[in-house]
This record gives sequence, C-alpha cells and structure tokens, in this order.
Amino acid sequence: MKLNERSVAHYATCDSPPDKTGFLFKKGERNTAFHRRWFVLKGNMLFYFEERESREPVGVIVLEGCTVELCESPEEFAFAVRFDCARARVYKMAAESQAGMESWVKALSRASFDYMRLVVRELERQLEEMQEAAGGVGSLQGRGKGPRRLGSRRSKASHHPPEVQPRDNGVSWSKPAATPPNGSDTPPAPIPWDEGGEGSSDGVRPPPVPPRRRSGLGGSTSSLESPVSPDTVCFSKLHSWYGREVALLREEWQQSQ
Repeated sequence: MKLNERSVAHYATCDSPPDKTGFLFKKGERNTAFHRRWFVLKGNMLFYFEERESREPVGVIVLEGCTVELCESPEEFAFAVRFDCARARVYKMAAESQAGMESWVKALSRASFDYMRLVVRELERQLEEMQEAAGGVGSLQGRGKGPRRLGSRRSKASHHPPEVQPRDNGVSWSKPAATPPNGSDTPPAPIPWDEGGEGSSDGVRPPPVPPRRRSGLGGSTSSLESPVSPDTVCFSKLHSWYGREVALLREEWQQSQ
C-alpha cells in the first residue's frame, strides 16, 4: 500500500476528533526493547508519536485485516497486532494497566471496515425484523376493526331506509314516520306526501318548497350576467358574483312568504 506521507501526517495532527488516544509501550523492530509512545487512533489508522507534543508521527499502522490478541511478553499487560500475510510484521505493545489493555484491545479490534460492515449488516437485519413485526401487528389490528365498522354501518342503514319521493325544484320531502304498533321494534317506512292539494287526508301539510328560479324576462336574479367568461380561472370574481345571486334569491323568497 502506497501512502502520501504529507497527507497522512496532516490527517494524524488535524483537528478531526480521534477515536482513542493514550500512551503504550511499543516493541521496536530492530531494537527489541519496549519504548513508550503516544498513540492516536483515527478510523482504521493507528498513529504513534515519540512524545505527546510531537508535530509529526513516527509511524502508522493500518488496521485493516488484522487481529488483536494477547501475547506472552516480559512486559505486563502486553498484546499483539497480527496480519494474515506471511511476511507481515507483528506489532507487540503493552499497556500500563489491565483496564488500559482491555480498552485498547477492544478499540483496535473494532477499528476496521470489515467490523463496521458486520455491524451495519446486523443492524439492518434487526431493523427488518422490527418492521416485519410492526407490519404484522398493524394488519391484525386492521382485521379486528374491520367487522365492527361494517356492522355499525349496516345497523344504521337498517333503521333509516332512504325512501323519499322527488318533489319540485330538486327537493325531496317525506312525511314523518307513523308510530310503530305495540310489540314491534321495526319502525315503518316513511309515507310519501300527496302529489296534489295543500295536504293529505290526515291534515298534515308538507313543508314549504323554495321557489323555482324565474327566467331573465321576468326580472329575476337570473338576469345577472357573469362579470367573467365561462372559461375564467378567477375564483374570487366567481365567488363574489354567485354570492350576490344567492343573497338576492334568499331576499325574494323571504318576501314571498
């Protein structure tokens, strides 16, 4: 793998927040002694510096495809970073405490894209299971509510049959329902009004029917002309014009009573 040294050094010391920082003892490649170094973990790259205030890293370890495990070493709390390649270097490090060692091993084990990919797949699987469970509950609730709604509609329709007779001016009227006989729970159908005369034989008069609109020759409100063409899209003008027409019709009807 080829890395640009300037870009890597800038990434190591830029203001981006690190995932973990701290001192570790690192075993040298030529000098096999352990040296205290300052480590900075960012993503899947582990940088190490000679001192905490150093401006450039001494080296970097790309943690992709590695395994982190405990190892035997004269230093206490030691662990190793190994790679699958035959000639790959084994990095041996040691922490200052048991808690520090466990924390670093956990952080380095999770610092690879392979681990992140596994986590994402697991989260997607859990999300799919939750969505399926929620969909199953919703379908069961919908099935439970359906019959009750249908039943209520049927009961209302059975008690109020829509049996009315057409009347003048597009208005339909029906007589009040007669009192059901004793012992009967089913109300009778409404009786239509008589077509002729002022009322029926029982003396019940039908409600007044609004007057039919007269033609423009008689001076009715239909003589008003629309201020806009039929194909207009001006809603405010149409609303104002029809409002005036309705008001005049209502005034004429009140005067005729």
